Parts: sequence; structure tokens; C-alpha cells
Amino acid sequence: MNFIDNPGKLHVFEKNGFEKNIKIEKISRRSILKGLGITGGFVLAAPVMSRQAFAYETGAGKMPHGVVVDPRVFVAVGPDGIVTILAHRSEMGTGVRTSLPLIVAEEMEADWSRVKVKQAHGDEVKFGNQDTDGSRSTRHYLLPMRQIGASARTMLEQAAAKRWGVPATEVKAVNHEVVHSASGRKLGFGELAADAAKESMPSIEGLKLKDPKDFRYLGKGQVGIVDLHDITTGKALYGADVRLPGMKYAVIARPPVTGGKLVSFDPDAALKVPGVEKVMKVQGWPWPSKFQPLGGVAVIARNTGAAIKGRDALKLTWDDGANGKYDSVAYRKELEEASRKPGLVVRAEGDADAALKSADKVVVGEYYLPHLAHVSMEPPVAVADVKGDKAEIWAPVQSPGGTREDVAKTLGIPEGNVTVNVTLLGGGFGRKSKCDFALEAALLSKELGAPVKVQWTREDDVHHDFLHTVSVERIEAGLDKSGKVIAWRHRSVAPTIASTFAAGAKHAAPFELGMGLVDMPFEIANISCENPEAAAFTRIGWFRSVSNIPRAFAVQSMVGEIAAATGRDQKETLLALIGSPRIVKPAVKDMWNYGEPQDSYPIDTARLRKVVELVAEKGEWGRTVAKGHGLGIAVHRSFVSYIATIVEVAVDEKGKLSVPRVDTAIDCGTYVNPERIASQIEGAAIMGLSLAKYGAITFKDGKVEQKNFDDFQVIRMDESPVVTNVYIVPPGPDTPPSGVGEPGVPPFAPALMNAIFAATGKRIRSLPLGKQLEA
Repeated sequence: MNFIDNPGKLHVFEKNGFEKNIKIEKISRRSILKGLGITGGFVLAAPVMSRQAFAYETGAGKMPHGVVVDPRVFVAVGPDGIVTILAHRSEMGTGVRTSLPLIVAEEMEADWSRVKVKQAHGDEVKFGNQDTDGSRSTRHYLLPMRQIGASARTMLEQAAAKRWGVPATEVKAVNHEVVHSASGRKLGFGELAADAAKESMPSIEGLKLKDPKDFRYLGKGQVGIVDLHDITTGKALYGADVRLPGMKYAVIARPPVTGGKLVSFDPDAALKVPGVEKVMKVQGWPWPSKFQPLGGVAVIARNTGAAIKGRDALKLTWDDGANGKYDSVAYRKELEEASRKPGLVVRAEGDADAALKSADKVVVGEYYLPHLAHVSMEPPVAVADVKGDKAEIWAPVQSPGGTREDVAKTLGIPEGNVTVNVTLLGGGFGRKSKCDFALEAALLSKELGAPVKVQWTREDDVHHDFLHTVSVERIEAGLDKSGKVIAWRHRSVAPTIASTFAAGAKHAAPFELGMGLVDMPFEIANISCENPEAAAFTRIGWFRSVSNIPRAFAVQSMVGEIAAATGRDQKETLLALIGSPRIVKPAVKDMWNYGEPQDSYPIDTARLRKVVELVAEKGEWGRTVAKGHGLGIAVHRSFVSYIATIVEVAVDEKGKLSVPRVDTAIDCGTYVNPERIASQIEGAAIMGLSLAKYGAITFKDGKVEQKNFDDFQVIRMDESPVVTNVYIVPPGPDTPPSGVGEPGVPPFAPALMNAIFAATGKRIRSLPLGKQLEA
């Protein structure tokens, strides 16, 4: 990777010969991370950071087990000078296994070429919260990781000062050495390791963090991910790569309908398959049951291939239960009917009903999005070795601490007796924060008295996923005679994730309501947001961007519809709706803000406007495009970041769609690695296009109708956007970091559909696009 630095103007990354434009406008290196000093206190006896220790407050302290800032937990220096830094979050393509240790190395003054990164096992008491979800790893851990690095550096400096008999103020760590400036003496980190380990950990409030102008790594984008070589050469360890002596291989036949039960099974034909050793029942839990296994029949074999063949030969009888009549076509009609009637009011400002009745024109849009499957490249897989009251797990899990807790509860053993080893994740998107596959392996290992690998096939993955919810979003916008929007009613109807945890849950949880519904930032006098009931008939779980996907699709599509109805430009209509620069404070009970305090992470329309204006400038909004081409724009705030996207589409005479160009501006506050930001936004464009064109899981007789990538399609390389430009808004001096991994997805689909409308005059309100454009 070559890095060309044009100070203050443009950062260009080249990857494998393809130029990727990452443009950081008017960047001041001194401004990056400036002002993140330490305030408040820290109690050494309790390694969990108090919330007052943040220069800006975050929600980290409210997460289970909080934050640990003890360098003795995260950093080790060997006599050879090699610095080992633990990564306590899971790597699934975001670069977190690189970024968090890089922050420590930067503050520590370690030479990155002499740093080794080691994956931490699941232990939240020791490492703090380990949930790798919600796009919060950097926003919760930027400052704590800096403090860990600064503490380690201070301990090395103190050790050197004592060795030389000089004041600590006269020594300084510089590039893996501690230097005494007056005499020119130097000692390497390895030479000081033993003495530094004896030093007391410095107080947090007394730490001196590096001036950002002295950063060698942070904000530069010059460091590749630590796993890149192993991934590209096939040496990286994923869940399916784990092998243990005496290990058995298992696949499981699970109930085809959520909540179904096994009636009977005939194992004879399966036992005749070469390599099959045993067929046995797997314990299941009544639905809903959080992440507990669905149950079924396991085929145990000497290899996975034999186990799959054995499962295919099983004769099974199921009782489909109460969800056996779930049908996507019929259920869509139910959701649409519910969206046309009043529902639970979750935000009310002014009098939307009266304003809609008095409006000169009412624009109505009803938008449908189906269930979606995660289909990460690596299907779920786990290895378990249970011996007596001890269990060890190897798995690609997003929440190793949560997995450890659930394994202990499921097996009825102390949590301290469970070890969860985290492999690389071949994609996650939220699916691998649910540890049902690890629990299956643990239960089988306990029963067999041997290590067991449970491998899910792609068909298993599609049929038994924790799906992204199906949704109908209905918006009514009332306009006065001048075309100004004076009323806004948004009804959102979707089965809730809460239904995975509690029977009978039919309304969205506060965290779902806060994802593009009640936090809608438009400056409109009369607003009503409603949430009619919707029952769940399958497992529902979080998915990359979660409820922001349907809400952004509906809200930003409606912006396009209002622009068309008034004969105005999309961008100008959008900016008019956003309104004046201000902090939006919706009058909403239990207002969800991604777990972050409003003071640190307000809904700031100035930042929202900025990304719209930036992408419009850099994406050349309004430029002349060829016949059959169109431009669409959309913006959305999610995971406390601000993202605006322009999509250019080309639609030929037969309705074939292509995407020549995508431009995205992101304001994610203070950042660590711009190269990873660009990668995430590029990936979001590909995923967003894939979901918009093809993504749909449907049900008939309670069963998922899709099986694999032949009928749950994802876009191929020749369908991907030809050019994706990413523009990163430079942070202000006190702007805390926010999310990157998830926020790029929501604005893509509405920008795409607005572009299709510009190109063809056809408004698409139902996803996926499928064949709706075909002549």
C-alpha cells in the first residue's frame, strides 16, 4: 500500500493497483485528537475506569463490566524488546485487532514493527466489556487505550530514571527507547522491561498524553492490518480451522420452523454412511430463549463431509408448532394494514393530525423491506472441549465475554471454569454476537466426553439465522401552499428484537425506536411517530445498522418524493427539511442515543448539513449525466456518526441497472485509521447495493424459502460500484470518536432509489429491487 500525503488537502490510498480516493478536507494534524486530556479521578484498587476519567463522557462505563485501563493487563515487554499488546475485541474486517493496539503503541512510543498483537480470551472482569458490536470499539476505547499506552510509557521512563539516578522529568521514551537528553544515554524497552514491571502504575489524572502533532501512526492511514499477510496466504486461524486431538465432527438437523419440536427420527440410514459414528438428540429450549440452541438431531462423524451426508440420510418427523403458518405474503398485508391505522405514539410534537387535515397537499409513501439474512462469508462454527466442570471453546464470536457467561449457565458450571478462545471472524454483521452455535458444541462435547466441532452449512445459516426484521414504514407529509412541510407522520411496523428474549413482545424496544424514527432530525412543527403492534414468528436479531436500514430508506425516499411533488432539487429539499443548525432534543421518554450521553453526542444538524454539503460539492451534485443515468442523495445519522451518500445509476433500455459512481461523506469525529474508514464505507456501498437489489428472506408454511447464494443472491464483482469515493470530515478539537462499521449502510438504498427515480421516473418503494425495472 502506497501512501501519498498532500498536507491539508488530499489523502490517496492505492490498493492492488486500484486507486481509492479518501479525501480529508482541510485537515489540521494538530486538531486530530486535540483536547483529549484527562480530567477527574481514578481509584487504583478498582481497575474499571470511572466515567469521570473521560475527557468527554461516553457510555462505556454503563456497558457490562465497564472499561479496564491497567497496562499490566494489556501490555507485556519481553527482554528482546518485543512489545505484546492484547486485543480484547473481535476482528471481523473492521481492523479493530489493529486499531486498538495501535493506539496503545502510539502513546507508548513503541515501534510498530516490534509489536505483536495477541487476541484476548473471553474475560470481561479482567479486560472490561468485550462486545464487538454497535460500532463502539473506538468510541469507547480510544481514550482508555491511550491511557494504557501512556501508563506503560511512564513506567518505562520511571525505570530508566532510577537506573541512571536522574529525575524522571529528564528522560523521555522515543521510538522504543528511553533517552536521557542531558547525557545522551539510551536504554531499549527490553533492557528496562524487568524494572518497569516493578513500578507502580501511575495515576490516571497525572498522565501526560502525547501531543497529536507528534503522532507517528494515529490518523495517518499508513499501517496495514496485522492479520493481512496471514489472511492473504491462508495462514490465518478462523473457527473452521481449529483442530484438537480426538476431535469429533458434528452437524445438526434443526427444526425447520422456529419453535418447532422433534417428534421422531430414524438414524439407521445415517449410521450406514462411512465415517458416521453416532446420531443423537440435541437439547433445545422453548422459543423465545435468547441465544439457546434450537435443538434437533446431531450426526457425529470422523469428518464434516461424512456428518453432512449422514444428516441428509436421516428420517425426521417434526411438529412445526404455532409458527407453522407464517407466510411472508400474508404477513406483509398485515403489516401494511397496521401501518394505515393509529399505533402507539412514541413521539408527538405539535398537532400532526390537524396539520395533515389542513395541508394543501399530502404526500404519502408506504415502504416495505423484507427479512434479511447475515450470510457472512464464514458460516457459524465452534469447537468445544468439556471435561467435567471445565469447558474450553474456540469460536468466531463477537462477544466472547457473553459467550463465556452463556456457556457457564447452560452447562451449570462456574463462569471461571469456562475459557473462550476467539478466532478471526469471517464476517459477522451481528450474527456472531449470538452464541447458539458455541452452546451446541459445548452440549455435544459434554455428552460425548470428547472435543466436538459443530459446523453450520450455508443452508443452516440461511434457515436458522437471527434475521433482520421485516418492516413496513408509512410516512405522510403535509405541505402548505408554498411547498413547505408542516406535518410529518411516520408509522413504523416491524417485529422487535425484544421478541427473541421475551414472549409476546410486539412493540419496538427503545433502542429500535431511536434508530431513525423518534430521532428524526427534520425541522417540522408537527410530528407524530407511531409504532403499531407486530408479532414475531421467527428469530429476530440485530443486523448491520439494525433498524436504521428501513427507517433511512423510508425517510430519505420520502425526501425524494417531496422534491418531486414540489418540483424542487433533492439536495435543496433535504437541506430545507434538516433546517437550521441546532441541537435536536426530541421530547421522547427513554430516548435512545446508542448508549451515549446527549451532551457528548448530541443530534447536531450542523454536522448533518455539513456531510450533505460536502458530498454534494465533491460528488458534483447537479452535474450533467448521460441519458438513462440519474443521481440520488440521502443522509442519515446512526451510531452517532453522520453519513451522506450520492449514488449515480445507469439504467439501460431493458431495465438493467449499474452503478458507475458512489460518493460518501462521513463525519465520525476523531478517528484512528482513515484507511479502515474508507474500507468500511466501500464495503457498505457494496453491501447496500447487494441488499437493495437482491436481499429478501421469505417464509412459506413457517419455513425459510431460500437456501444458499443461488436464491439469496449477493452482488458479484461485475455489479459492484465502479468508483467509490470517500470523504472524511476532519474532527473538531473536542469531537469524540463515533461509529464507522455500521453507519455507511442506511443511506445507500434511498440514495439508489432516488437516483433510479431521477433516471427513469419510477419510484421504488418495496425492496429488493429485483425485476421491478425490467421492461
